[in-house]
Amino acid sequence: MTRGHHVHLLGLLFPLLLACQAGMVDQPVQESATGIESSSASDAAFRVDPFWPRELPEDWLLGNVVGVATDSSDNVWIIHRPNSQRGGEHTPAVIAFDAAGNVVHAWGGPGEGYDWGTQTHGIHVDHEDNVWVGFGGGLPYDLSSRATTDNAHVLKFTPEGEFLLQIGDFGRGTEGSTSTEFLGQPTDVFVDPASDEVYISDGYTNRRLIVFDANTGEYRRHWSAYGDPPDDGPLPPFTRDGPLPQQFNTPHCVGRAADGRVYVCDRGNQRLQVFEPDGTFVAEALIAAELRNGTVGGTPWDLAFSRDPEQRFIFVADGGNHAVHTLLRETLEVVATFGRRGRWAGRFESPHSLAVDSRGNLFVGETLDGRRVQKFVPAQ
Repeated sequence: MTRGHHVHLLGLLFPLLLACQAGMVDQPVQESATGIESSSASDAAFRVDPFWPRELPEDWLLGNVVGVATDSSDNVWIIHRPNSQRGGEHTPAVIAFDAAGNVVHAWGGPGEGYDWGTQTHGIHVDHEDNVWVGFGGGLPYDLSSRATTDNAHVLKFTPEGEFLLQIGDFGRGTEGSTSTEFLGQPTDVFVDPASDEVYISDGYTNRRLIVFDANTGEYRRHWSAYGDPPDDGPLPPFTRDGPLPQQFNTPHCVGRAADGRVYVCDRGNQRLQVFEPDGTFVAEALIAAELRNGTVGGTPWDLAFSRDPEQRFIFVADGGNHAVHTLLRETLEVVATFGRRGRWAGRFESPHSLAVDSRGNLFVGETLDGRRVQKFVPAQ
């Protein structure tokens, strides 16, 4: 039945950039849902902090930043793709910054007992400060290789980089969206502290959310759009007019609110879907932001929740439109948007990943030509 309408491193340009952007520190970068910049502060308004993070070691260069997370000490963790940046091969793939922007952890690479893939995608720090990293997503840089489908797994480490668990298998590829053992280019990971279960959006090849025991890797359950079983058959062309698709199309992020609701970025279908932890469908909404060309659209690449007790807001990275949207969590309505395409502080080039720390600071990781992470401070 058819349902629902429903770290940046500034490098040699750093002093010049600070001079050009000095006024931005005192001005909110929030814009209204119409795309018109607003100078009035609101609960959802932010100011860019152009001084964060500090400079990286001399021989480090960031590649595409494909994951951002925060831990219990408000350290900010990123995962990037060193092989996407010429000269980036000396830079660890996993880097953690403290609140001041100093590097406090850096590791990543092959080791005994696990597969370190060739294409990272996604990072999460769980309630015990274990670090989860994923592999998959997007085109390989060597288009003649099988790097995309070979990267089909998730790894769990201590903050120091000690290996704990692997889910999926590098080089095996997927056995389809009904497999209870193998993944298909996972995109994001989240651990539910209430159940100690790990939720994986799976992802670029498969069309599902899949859940495992976070300590043993034992399979628990999986589902696709509306909580239905996944189907790997042909998908109809996406349109915002008419009935919405019955399957996920590139589920690209997963997150859990404090009330237990599970949120999935259905990127290819330009929507969020909301579920109970058992997969029961709750709600959905297209990301409906008015863009500068007068059209309405929005592609959710990642999400994060505001840190007020009610978690009134969801922040959504819209990589396709180089913006971050603020949604009311109760209605999934876009109420504000900020970001314009560009490399200057406060603008975005393909914002891919989001995280919020305990102080409500918002961190945005950028991929493609962005290759950085920016910090935004609440305006009030």
